[in-house]
Amino acid sequence: MKRCIACGMPMKELSDFPGQDNRNDYCNYCARADGSMQSFEEKRENWIDFIIKTQGFDQEASKAIVENNMKKLPAWKKYFSEEG
Repeated sequence: MKRCIACGMPMKELSDFPGQDNRNDYCNYCARADGSMQSFEEKRENWIDFIIKTQGFDQEASKAIVENNMKKLPAWKKYFSEEG
């Protein structure tokens, strides 16, 4: 089973992959309409909005949660590698 490199979601079904193409390393939720992977900024903003809507955290708490999770994911390592 693959895990999405951009959000960590387990990808078990073909429908979890953009275009039902299991060669992708990212899931449907991290894909743009054209099937390409969202940018760091797009993913961060979409994920923050998702946390606010589904878990009720405010903007700052949601941003902290998302960035903490993103630091652990392969797709975003370079965005956090310069931190001490």
